[in-house]
Amino acid sequence: MLSWTLAIVALVLAYLIGAVPFALIVGKVYRGIDLREHGSGNLGATNVFRVLGWKAGIVAALLDVAKGAAAVGVAVWLHPASAGEPAFDWMLICSMIAAMAGHSYSPYIRFAGGKGVAVAGGGLLIITPLAWPILFLIFALIVVIGRMVSLGSVITAASFPFLVLWLYPDRTPIVALSFGAAALV
Repeated sequence: MLSWTLAIVALVLAYLIGAVPFALIVGKVYRGIDLREHGSGNLGATNVFRVLGWKAGIVAALLDVAKGAAAVGVAVWLHPASAGEPAFDWMLICSMIAAMAGHSYSPYIRFAGGKGVAVAGGGLLIITPLAWPILFLIFALIVVIGRMVSLGSVITAASFPFLVLWLYPDRTPIVALSFGAAALV
C-alpha cells in the first residue's frame, strides 16, 4: 500500500530535483554567461543549443533528462512494494509533473526556468519505457526535417498522451495524467 507521507516526500524531492537549473550552470561553465540574458532567455536545453551550440546543448539536455529520471526514480525507490497499484501510477506521473514544475519555476532562480520537455523525457524513461524510443524517433525526425528543436519538442509532447493511450491502455492514471503533462509543455 502506498504511504501518503512518503508520496508527499517524493513530490517535494521531485520538485527540488527538477528545479536544479542545469542550463544556467552549463551556460556559466561553457561560456561564463547567464542564459536568461541570451537567446530566448529560457533556461532549457533548446536555448543552450541555440546560444552555445550542440555540444553544450547535448550536455544540458542529458542533465535535464537525468533530473527527470531521478525525480521519478526517487518515487519508485520510496515505494517499491506499491508498483502496479493505480495510486502508484498517480504518484509517478505527479512526480514527473512536480519535476517539470520545478524546472519551469525554480525556487533557486526566482521561479524562472525552461519548458520542462527534457525533464518530462527523463520521467517518461522511468514511467513509460516503451514510449521513450518512439518519442525520441518522432523528435529526431521533426528536428531533422523541420530544423527546429522547439517544433520537435512541441510535437513530441503532443504525441505523448496518444502514444501512452496506445501502449498502456490499462493504466488509466498514466493515460489521464499524460494529457495534463503534455498541456504543461
